[in-house]
Amino acid sequence: MNLFADLLASTKAASAPSSGAASRSSAVETGPRIQKTRRGVEIKSAREIEIMRRASRIVATVLREMQDLAAPGLTTGDLDAHAERRIRELGATPSFKGYHGFPASICASINNEVVHGIPSSKRVIKAGDLLKVDTGAYFEGYHGDSCITICVGEETPEEGQRLARVAQESLMQGLAQIKAGNTLFDIAAAVQDHVEAHGFAVVEDYTGHGVGRNLHEEPSVFNYRTRDLPNMKLRPGMTLAVEPILNAGSKACRTLRDRWTVVTVDGSLSAQWEHTIAVTSDGCEILTDRDF
Repeated sequence: MNLFADLLASTKAASAPSSGAASRSSAVETGPRIQKTRRGVEIKSAREIEIMRRASRIVATVLREMQDLAAPGLTTGDLDAHAERRIRELGATPSFKGYHGFPASICASINNEVVHGIPSSKRVIKAGDLLKVDTGAYFEGYHGDSCITICVGEETPEEGQRLARVAQESLMQGLAQIKAGNTLFDIAAAVQDHVEAHGFAVVEDYTGHGVGRNLHEEPSVFNYRTRDLPNMKLRPGMTLAVEPILNAGSKACRTLRDRWTVVTVDGSLSAQWEHTIAVTSDGCEILTDRDF
């Protein structure tokens, strides 16, 4: 997630949200997972990264199950119930539930919904849907955070399939730039260039973020070239959630009246992929890798 960082406003502020966005003053802050004060960029020890590795494995496990479960006829509420049960069975608590008042354990965003879709027992998944599932797990004091895009069934339009593929590719292009000594600009440029080469738009209202003891930490990890957010060199021990969000049409988004669900202004499709990673001297370790 996300992303879902300080939530509900543009992340062109200097601090994070998956992904991010600044929180509304009326947001309810609950539990130990909300950062009360800015600590700057935190460099994690080997012990801390090992705990994050375990938290992230729980997230990866649940998202693999989401990939298998998502099918026409199920509801997003069904997926949310399964995710919460599994996160707790695996010894963690859902990072998202109660975060600034968010009511669920996953964000389930369909088609033109960009981020922060609220799961519902009334929202039935249909064949051809482009479904984004974003979730996090809080384990022994640390978070893991990841998002996948699922093409439901074989009826997903070609544009949707291509959008999902390019979004995932752009994430991997960004991760390929991560190593000690490179900068946040290197990640942003790699993502933006790949996305725009395929004719899609990078959503600029939401960014990636640091992650660790708090779900959203500094720095913001943006997906486009900008001088409005601070650049910095990457250092071993930094832990980041990198999360490109792409729209098939305009990059412009708006928030619905539920104050959470963000949609494309022009009704075009949107896709997102996210991994939690740890920076190493010569690359990065993908902590939420689902291939295990």
